[in-house]
Amino acid sequence: MPFTALNSRMVQATITPGQRMFSQRGAMLAYRGEVAFTPNIQGGQGGIGSMIGRRIAGEATPLMTVEGSGTVMFGHGGHHVHVVDLTGETLYVEADRLLAFDGSLQQGTMFLGAQGGVMGMVRGQVTGQGLFTTTLSGVGSAAVMAHGGVLELPITPQRPVHVDPQAYVAHRGEVRNKLSTALGWRDMVGRGSGEAFQLELSGQGTVYVQASEEKL
Repeated sequence: MPFTALNSRMVQATITPGQRMFSQRGAMLAYRGEVAFTPNIQGGQGGIGSMIGRRIAGEATPLMTVEGSGTVMFGHGGHHVHVVDLTGETLYVEADRLLAFDGSLQQGTMFLGAQGGVMGMVRGQVTGQGLFTTTLSGVGSAAVMAHGGVLELPITPQRPVHVDPQAYVAHRGEVRNKLSTALGWRDMVGRGSGEAFQLELSGQGTVYVQASEEKL
């Protein structure tokens, strides 16, 4: 059930009988056909355990189940939308950056400090909050949101990537995360949020970086 980009801020998905999709509540912009939208109380394909983990993490972004027959257009808050196609691997992404995703994907949560806990690490260091990040695994597509568009940067064993935490959107692959301090002039003038930290991502995979450091 792939997404079709309508423009940089809107995507369209085809819904067919017997299949389902999940989206953030309020992300539906328009639709054609016989399509039903119902609140999802089980945290997507991950079930109740996924929902509980996200609530503990303060990441309980409300989801809608989308079913029926037709086409649905998605967008939210004027954010840029980027489609990630998965072929069996796992995508690590913050819950509030997920616009919509295939119901075929298995949703879960990853504990802070384990593989994928990137923004959780940052929030834990900066605010003492955020213990989990969201995972999507399997074969299917996910639409993620960002400010100013998304750049895909390859990560290889020979070439790790350093990312400003506020510019991080998501990553996939066999990637290790290391958070380090990066004290500089911003701290001297009182800008102390995520800018005092750098994310080093190493291994084999891809990191998705947004063009702005603004939060969603």
